[in-house]
Amino acid sequence: MRYVLGIDFGGGASKAVLLAEDGRIAAVNTVEYPTSYPQPGYAEQDPRDWYRAACRTIGELLENSGADASEIAAVALDAATHTAVLTDENFQVLRPAVYWTDARSTQEVRFLREKYLDVIEREVLHQPDTIWTLPQLLWIREHEPDVWKKTRRILFAKDFVRHQLTGDHVTDVIEAQGSMFFDSSRMDWSETLCGLLGSSTDPSMDPLMDPELLPKLVQPSDIAGEITPKAAKETGLRAGTPVLCGTTDTVMEVFASGAVSPGQMTIKLATAGRICVVTDRAYPSRSLINYSHIVPGLWYPGTATKSCAASFRWFRDTFGGEFQALAEAASEIAPGCEGLVYHPYLNGELTPYADPKLCGSFVGVRAGHTKAHFTRAVFEGVAFSMLDCCRALEEIRIPHEETAVAIGGGAQSPVWRQILADALGMTLLQKENTDSSLGSAMLAGTKAGLFPSLEEALKVCTKEVSRTFPDPERTELYADLFRRYKKIQEALEPIYHGEF
Repeated sequence: MRYVLGIDFGGGASKAVLLAEDGRIAAVNTVEYPTSYPQPGYAEQDPRDWYRAACRTIGELLENSGADASEIAAVALDAATHTAVLTDENFQVLRPAVYWTDARSTQEVRFLREKYLDVIEREVLHQPDTIWTLPQLLWIREHEPDVWKKTRRILFAKDFVRHQLTGDHVTDVIEAQGSMFFDSSRMDWSETLCGLLGSSTDPSMDPLMDPELLPKLVQPSDIAGEITPKAAKETGLRAGTPVLCGTTDTVMEVFASGAVSPGQMTIKLATAGRICVVTDRAYPSRSLINYSHIVPGLWYPGTATKSCAASFRWFRDTFGGEFQALAEAASEIAPGCEGLVYHPYLNGELTPYADPKLCGSFVGVRAGHTKAHFTRAVFEGVAFSMLDCCRALEEIRIPHEETAVAIGGGAQSPVWRQILADALGMTLLQKENTDSSLGSAMLAGTKAGLFPSLEEALKVCTKEVSRTFPDPERTELYADLFRRYKKIQEALEPIYHGEF
């Protein structure tokens, strides 16, 4: 039996999927790692934790599955995008990686909006925000000049782990599109935006113009390198096993969902929420984020809310409880939560506001509200934020189907799926497995010849398991509640901007 291995590095864990040539998932393993919050608004991860987690994830998976390392034909990795690792010339990490949820770079975002918005809209096809790599690096250059002067290599999250496995220094073009210093019209690094990261104290030192600092650009399916003898000892993989470049987690989830033709839509309930539509071109707009698809010639423009499952995780960790029990209690509460409204702006918001200063809130709290009311309010607040995202897509008039595949960890909750289907007035499909790690495994399997094409891999490895239909009466009710949700946000916005 031949296998391929897909590994995802998510917000708090490494997840590996061992995929057999018959399309069967032979084994799955997950190992967690921490996120640190050194100051309010900061979020960092130690890149070395990712590799340590990878070694454990792979080693335990091989041990528990009974598969022999010699049977693994290829490996592919994916991870959350925008997360840069700064190293010296020997690829030694200089500081923790600023995670994409970090919001410290608001001044740098303002600078980019005021001085370079035209260039960014023309080349990058995203709006400036603290989630992107460029403002994060500008912050480090300004506030940690000693670190910046020592920086000789920039890697993204999955590329750092892959370097530990193979010694390569490449990235894929989809990952690069999340940096905010990549020119999507030329499919190359932006000379103008890369130039912003030159030294402000020594004009002769412009490290980003050094071709060795930024990784070489390749395609996600390209072989980046092979497992080194050192990595073989640390992971249990066979030395010489080919490792694909890989790409970002969201495009792998979009692919694993089966959205590989124009008009197909995915709705992602993960740390952040995304609504994406597969298209045959980019749709430049201040409301959209544009990324290339894993299928050549396609794109998946979309909208995003920053704190989707992150909202529920924050609520659970702050007030206590277990997900299933909280969700079941929330299902007993009537839609509208008896007037309780939640806005999920824990880290500012992207669509439709692109405003890092917005804050989360509960409004309309009464003595009769219970923990179950607050839980349902979180579910509904995120659903309203996703409705904001959906309406932004409709304003651009991107053609799409009337159903969508729900992906991400939050999509596993029947309660949350139903609330979302009712709020959007849309039928939601659920597939057996849409994890990005499975998408990476299918990409590796196609490259290794286990499957003749990406589309054939989907036919063999995925299937629909359920559909969640909207209730027309609740959809009408949620339309009224959404208008209230918007009015409250408009009233609170000036307060968050200091206008009181």
